[in-house]
Amino acid sequence: MTENEVATEPGTNWKVLGFGLVMIMALVWVLASGFGKDPHALPSVLEGRPAPTFTLQDLDGNTVSLSDFAGQPVVLNFWASWCSPCAYEHPFLIEAAEAFPDVRFLGLLYGDTEEAARTFLRHRGSAYPTLQDPAQRVAIDYGVAGVPETFFVDAEGMIVTKITGPVNQTTLVYALGLIR
Repeated sequence: MTENEVATEPGTNWKVLGFGLVMIMALVWVLASGFGKDPHALPSVLEGRPAPTFTLQDLDGNTVSLSDFAGQPVVLNFWASWCSPCAYEHPFLIEAAEAFPDVRFLGLLYGDTEEAARTFLRHRGSAYPTLQDPAQRVAIDYGVAGVPETFFVDAEGMIVTKITGPVNQTTLVYALGLIR
């Protein structure tokens, strides 16, 4: 045997090949397990738990409490006038609020001013109250990381699901089916 030749045991190449295949299959399994999952979705620890209660004022100065809607399904949409995805989803929310009168829709203003919200709603329409959360206490209670985020609360007051990012007709119909 010369210096450049490497002594190998019979079958060593098959062992290396087998080990490589096992490693590749494990990598493929790890990557494939992520298919169909939204990598931007943030899990909500509140799903399956009672919705945190709150009392806020709407843009007209009326006091609104979540407890006012006990026994009814509720959709809570955290939004802002400066948020482009919020503008995208707004017509879908208005349409759903009008199509499902048995479900209460509430907008919760996030990091925005009353004046900007009024201008937004005047130009884009409104079908449900928008509540002011000036200290962001309700947003904190719900674990809101940014807007839009929409929570779907069933008639028993339990958070059934949360959608992070803009809703559309398909996601709204699906989520409303869970709480009605």
